[in-house]
Amino acid sequence: MKQLTFLIFLLSIFQYIHAQPSKFEKWSNMTEASVEDTVFRVSSMSNDAVDIPVTFIRGSLKGPTFTIIAGIHGMEYPTILSLMELRREIDPKKLKGNLIIIPIVNQTSFYQRRPFVNPMDSLNLNRVFPGDPKGSITEVMADFISREVFAVTDILLDMHGGDAGEDLIPFMCYYNNKEFEIQTKQALLLCEASGFSTIVSYPYILQTDKPALYAFKQAVRQGITAFSMEIGKLGNWDRSELVMAKDAIYRMMSALKMYQRQKINPRNTSITYYGGQTYVSVPVQGIFYSSFQAGDIVHKGTEIGYIADIFGNILNRLTAPKTGTILYKVGTPPVNKGETLFCIGHQYDKED
Repeated sequence: MKQLTFLIFLLSIFQYIHAQPSKFEKWSNMTEASVEDTVFRVSSMSNDAVDIPVTFIRGSLKGPTFTIIAGIHGMEYPTILSLMELRREIDPKKLKGNLIIIPIVNQTSFYQRRPFVNPMDSLNLNRVFPGDPKGSITEVMADFISREVFAVTDILLDMHGGDAGEDLIPFMCYYNNKEFEIQTKQALLLCEASGFSTIVSYPYILQTDKPALYAFKQAVRQGITAFSMEIGKLGNWDRSELVMAKDAIYRMMSALKMYQRQKINPRNTSITYYGGQTYVSVPVQGIFYSSFQAGDIVHKGTEIGYIADIFGNILNRLTAPKTGTILYKVGTPPVNKGETLFCIGHQYDKED
């Protein structure tokens, strides 16, 4: 009897997981302009469950499906709030194509104010893609996004920002994937259309037997035009960041000929491109001190900070391994061994 009950439980989970795509497929095949707010309940085999809020906006004319997600990390507020406003502003009758908006992927992290990880299993959602339908709740969430959301997505914008401990400059970024050259070129063009003054190109190095780990890297692997936004820092937000993020989305939709909005702040005409990154990892747990901030230029060999113990004794002095611009860094005192302390970007001339 126990075996039968367990079998029924497994079948119900399997049917639930595989019933979800019909909702996305049904919506994507609709013909009338509409807005639909839906909450998907995603469950693990250990009976943990989370709600993922999704807004479907169907345009009056055919066009691409543009998916925009935020809140993979729950304390990246400017992007989350920008999508909430965007959802209220879009008129489906003026939209060509479809929008899928997921303003807070990781609600548990958001409401419990937990940076980086889902408190239900202590996993970082942006380190487990493509996920696992039989895994813990965070892995099931990643699987849901990879299989259900990405399956109907033509273009993906994955929005991030400075979580509780990160100082960064606003930038757009994409993977320089040679396998899907058309999608890579479109990702760059949309980054340029955003109006951001900084664009970062990441190398696409991913062996076929290795997981993508990151959400938009998984989308790239699946042949989707995918790119990411970084804005906001140190778990805070202000109105200017929210508006900057939202205006960038309107500019991208205009470039895609999906939507036109008149009131958008003037875009930056000068763009700085970064085509390589050098990472400085935390060598030892301790208290981090640095006078440098995101956006500062550092020169090879220059001391960029030090780590001390709780008594103030210096444990390690840090020097810049290469010359470049600090794209993001740890902005709070506590650091743990192995964490990324600095990301230094290396500028290049796009015309070269």
